[in-house]
This record gives sequence, structure tokens and C-alpha cells, in this order.
Amino acid sequence: MKNKKIIIIGVLSLFTVGNMNAQKKPYLDKNKTVEQRIDLLLPLMTLEEKVGQMNQYNGFWDVTGPAPKGGTAELKYEHLRKGLVGSMLTVRGVKEVRAVQKIAVEETRLGIPLIIGFDVIHGYKTLSPIPLAEAASWDLEAIKKSAAIAADEASASGINWTFGPNVDVANDARWGRVMEGAGEDPYLGSKVGYARVKGFQGETVADLQKVNTIAACAKHFAAYGYVEAGLEYNIVDISNSKLYNSVLPPFEATVDAGVRTFMNSFNTLNGVPATGNAFLQRDILKGKWKFDGFVISDYASIREMIAHGYAKDEADATAKAVIAGSDMDMESYLYVVKLVDLVKSGKVKESLVDDAVRRILRVKFELGLFDDPYRYCDEKREKEVVGSKANNEGVLDMAKKSIVLLKNDKNLLPLKKSGQKIALIGALANDKNSPLGSWRIAASDDTAVSVLEGMQQYKENQLTFEKGVDLLKQKATFLTETVFNTTDKSGFEAAKKAAKNADVVVMVLGEYGFQSGEGRSRTDLNLPGLQQELLEEIYKVNPNVVLVLNNGRPLSIPWAAENVPAIVEAWHLGTQTGNAVAQVLYGDYNPSGKLPMSFPRNVGQVPIYYNKYSTGRPIDSDKNVFWSHYMDVEKTPQFPFGFGLSYTTFDYKNLKLNKNSFAKGEKVEVSVEVTNSGNYDGKEVVQLYIHDEFASIIRPIKELKGFELVNLKKGETKTVKFTLTDKELGFYNNEGKYLVEPGTFKIMVGGSSDKGLQSGFEIL
Repeated sequence: MKNKKIIIIGVLSLFTVGNMNAQKKPYLDKNKTVEQRIDLLLPLMTLEEKVGQMNQYNGFWDVTGPAPKGGTAELKYEHLRKGLVGSMLTVRGVKEVRAVQKIAVEETRLGIPLIIGFDVIHGYKTLSPIPLAEAASWDLEAIKKSAAIAADEASASGINWTFGPNVDVANDARWGRVMEGAGEDPYLGSKVGYARVKGFQGETVADLQKVNTIAACAKHFAAYGYVEAGLEYNIVDISNSKLYNSVLPPFEATVDAGVRTFMNSFNTLNGVPATGNAFLQRDILKGKWKFDGFVISDYASIREMIAHGYAKDEADATAKAVIAGSDMDMESYLYVVKLVDLVKSGKVKESLVDDAVRRILRVKFELGLFDDPYRYCDEKREKEVVGSKANNEGVLDMAKKSIVLLKNDKNLLPLKKSGQKIALIGALANDKNSPLGSWRIAASDDTAVSVLEGMQQYKENQLTFEKGVDLLKQKATFLTETVFNTTDKSGFEAAKKAAKNADVVVMVLGEYGFQSGEGRSRTDLNLPGLQQELLEEIYKVNPNVVLVLNNGRPLSIPWAAENVPAIVEAWHLGTQTGNAVAQVLYGDYNPSGKLPMSFPRNVGQVPIYYNKYSTGRPIDSDKNVFWSHYMDVEKTPQFPFGFGLSYTTFDYKNLKLNKNSFAKGEKVEVSVEVTNSGNYDGKEVVQLYIHDEFASIIRPIKELKGFELVNLKKGETKTVKFTLTDKELGFYNNEGKYLVEPGTFKIMVGGSSDKGLQSGFEIL
């Protein structure tokens, strides 16, 4: 009998372990804290299950159909059923997400839910402007609302994690991914990154429990915006000063905002791939900044350390990534294959695995996935939210605020609302796909409002459309190179005829939507294809040209800047592009955007940025050639950072400081009067710049340290106030120590980085 009893107990024990899903799981107790629940769950997990949480797979089969047979799809499916998958990406839509979540929750031993990731870069299906365009609004509340709209739609479709915001500071327009960030300035980039995190996640971590928020991901950590030659996936070689003062501040701002995840970058830093860089991930992010979320690799970047020449094989790459602090493997297939053996052999400490899994579980608990794994799987909500009228109104508002007026010499703008003959020219003017921009993988093709459709809403003018020239030689897609028409000019004559008979010509030219973004580096920043030739031919028959630019990066347009009387930077504005452009052109919305990146005169100036350093020979004092300049072009940008016009004008006067000298730690109070001196109500982005005149490490000639978006009625004056503290007045030395040094400072306040009222003060 004793033997039988022992056997029965043993069987019951095995039954208990093997059927955890049928019992009350202690880590599902909502009365316990997140950390307590993790403490209860982690000891129950096998090493294989822990490693599974660190594994992310891309979508791999029709998840609502039969189980896959053969190939990697079957492997991934079996891993999912065994609890060896912690996250999936590109699975979207309530039916699909519910199907994979059901496998994870109901078929695995512990029932740990998946976190579902997706590239919600500038909207889900209802698209906002590309992030670079949004940054041109300098409207932080609008940017936060735009991210909230994206989160609302994505979460309604089953997604609970986005791979954004991109907070890479970048000053090289050749790099296609400038469209994903906020431009060249770390201060503006920090503010925008903070706002976008709050928009995606809500104001506090507790807001992640809400069904309309999603976890954000700050990327690419770090320095990806400084790839050499603007070449995608290239190396990065920058100074510590650049790293600490330009690259890292926006990332730290997202930590301050409560961002729950980070993504490391493809590039090297100091000769070490970011994916295997412990200095970045362990020392700075998880150490100095005390970040308690998790880090995911970029797509297959762990495996790519072998191609870099940093890891000798798959096992070596796996070990180096884990030890450096990469918590989750996106599509390298290495953690799930190699990590268990590395731990058992002692090459990787299990405590590092435990730390990574704890971080991943923490975010899943914070999202409420353990309490309700299907909380994002409401088909009724999906139908109501995605593409709603409110969301379309929201992205239209964002699009209008993103437009920048670069030139308006003949006051051709705003257009008259009646009695004008207008020729609308350019293939992009009647394109419903290109304005959606890059990174719109959930949106349907041809769903943008075209500029032609937008202008047709104004029915009191005579509007004639001619494409002039086909921009593309073949259809462009997210995964293929964009091929432009360089030979067929058959539409030129019809366009010239339409222009000759018009009072005003509106030409919509620029880049196709897939010409910027990942993998879209360029060495030529001019108008692609035959567009420049078309522009000059049209100008010959009618110089009253309004050039509307659609693009994802700064372009080089020296001929247009010199000759065309009106230029509007309209970017890739998303779903409501045509309505936004038309409302700005006709004056129903007074443009207020300012450039977040400098526009070069030609590609030879690139990288070009406003916050540069002075050289030892900044000006020609002796009337000779031995000073810092180009022989063939001015060294200034065509259009500088912070520049943007309005249909009205703004005057600045009475720049004041509360005193002239300050002790370290004292607040510097700055005020200026701004008057709307024109004929329209409008908004002005009042910008404050400082220059630390001498320091232990040289400082930029100008640094943005404050801005305020001010609404002013015609004739109205407002006093705008700024406060400068040690946070704005200091800098990091080459060891990463923050310093505020005594010395003299210049300040400038105005509507652009290139001019404004000036004053100064001293820190004793």
C-alpha cells in the first residue's frame, strides 16, 4: 500500500504541473502588485519558457486558417504552442490577433499572453503626416493627439505595442529615415519624443491599462541618425560630445515620459554594434537612466553582428547580445535556438535571462494582458474606431499644422476663392497613394485625398488639371526600389498650354511616398525624374507659379528658391493630404509650420545644420581665400532650421532679461513682445536660442532652448516669457558629466534660427 500511495502522489504531482491552465494561477491575482505577480510567475517557468519570452516572431501564416505544414511557418507555430514565443509582429486585426493570442493563452503550460507589436509610425489606417512633417508644426499637443489617434486605431485592431517614436537626431538629408524623426535638433527632438510617448501610452503607466493606449518604443538606440554618408545600415563614428549632447537627450526624454520599451539600432558605435553594446544598454539606459522596461533588437540585428565582424557565429552573437542587454530577439531566431545551451554551459548567466524576462513580463502586466488577454480584441470597437470621422478630422488638423510656407514673394497666396483660372500640374497632384508616405503598412493603397480632390472643393474658380509628366516608370511598393520616368515628356505640351491660359499655376512636385524611409538613401536631393525640367518649362510660359512640395526629407531646390515666387512645403501628409493643402492654399488655414531640418542649397553641403560649431577662421577678415567657405556656393542653407512664413507678419520688440548676471542655479527670465503686424490672424513659433561663448568644450554657435506657439489676432501684441535653468544652460563633457560653467551667454529670440533680437548675460 505504501508503494501505491507513493505512485498516486507522483501521478497527482505530474498532473498538477502539466495542467496549470486548469487551475488558479497565483500570478493572476489582481490584488497583488506587478512585481509580486512577476515574483510568483518567474520561479514556475522553465529555462526554455523564459527564453521563449525573449523570442519575437514575424507573422507567418493565415492565423485564422489551418495550422501550417512545413518550413519556418510550421516551426514558429509549434514554438508558439510550446510557449516559446513572447511576442509577434505584423499580426493585425482582431480576428488574427485573437487567434494567435488564444494559442498562447489556452494551449501553453503557463498561458502567458503575447505582446503584439506593429510599426505604427504615423498612424495605423487613418494616417497622419510623416513624423518629420509633424515636427514642423512645433505643436506638441497636436503631435500628442496624433499619436493618441494612432494608438486608438491600432489598439482597436488588436495591437498593443508600437515601434515608435523614432527619436534619432539626424542632419543628413541623404538618409531616408529622416522622415521618421523630428529633425536635426536635440531640444525639439526631446520635446516631440516626449509628446509622442504620452500620446501612445497615456500620461502615466497606469494608463496602459486603458484599452485605447499602447506601449511605445524609443528607437534606434543609439546614433542611427549619424550613419556615414547618409547610407542606410552604415557605421557611425561620432565624438562623445556629439553622443552626449545631441544623440542621447531625446532618448532620455522618452524615459522621463515613461516609455516602456527601447529598440537598439543597426549601426556600430565606437566599433561595437549597438545590439551588442553594453555601454549603451547596460551602463546608460538600464544603469544611469534606471530604465525598467525592456529592449528589443531591430529586425535580425543580433544575427547581423556576425556580418559586422563582431561575433564569430550564432552562439557568439547570442551571448554578446544578451550580456549587453538586448532583452528580446526580433526575427534572428537565435535566442530560442542557442540561449538555453549557453546558459547550461555557463557562458551566459541565468540571472541575465531572468532580468530580461522580468522586464518583458512587467510590460505585459502593465498592459493588463494577464488580466484579460483579449482586451484588444473587440470587433465592434474595431469597426467603430478604425477610419472614424473623428480620426480623419484629427489627422486633417495635424496635416494643416505641418505645412510650411517657404516663399510668397508676389503674394500669390492665399489663392482667391472665385474668379481665378488655376492650372494644377504634376502627377503627384492627382495621386492618392504617394501622399500616404512610407511606413503605412496597415493602410490601403489609394486612400489619400489627392490635392486635385481637395482643390475641387473650391468650386468658384476654373480649375484645370494636367499631369505634365509621369513621375514613375513603374509602380512603387514598400519592398522595391522606386524607378522614375526620365524619358517620356509627352505630357509637357498639354501642361504648358494649361499654364499659359491660367492666372496662377499650382505645381505639385517632389518625391514619391516610397522614396523616403528605410532603405531609401539618396545622393541626389533634387526633384527626381523630369520634374525640374517640367517646372522650368512651365515657368517660361507663366511665372505665377505656386510650387507645392511633397517629400519626406529636405530637398535641394536652388532654381526654384531663386525663381519661383511661392513655395509650400507640404511633405507627405497622410490620409487628408489634399484637403489640408487646399485649405492652406486658399487661406482657410494660415500656415504656421517651421522647418525641423535645414534645406541645403545642394547635396555637397550635406550634412548641414544650424547648431554647428565655429571654426578658427569663421569669416574672411583679410579678404583672402583662407577661411571656412565654399568656392561655388554660400555656406548657409537654402532654408534654415526654424524657418517658416505666414500669410501675416510678426514683429519682435522689447527683449528683456530680469537681470544681467546670475549665480549658478538662478533662473534666467526672458521676455519679448510679439505683434501680429499683418492682415490675417495667425500663429507664430517664437524661438529662443543661446550661445555659450566659451566653455571647456566648445559649444554650438546657436542652440534652441525654448519655443512657444502663440496665437495672435491681426494687430494683437503678446508678451512671451521663457525661463532658462541649469537644464538649458549646461552641457555634457566627454565623460558624460553634466556641467554648468561660469561665463557669458548670448541669447536670440525670433521666428527662425537665422535672425532675431539679441541680448546677453553672465553666469558668475
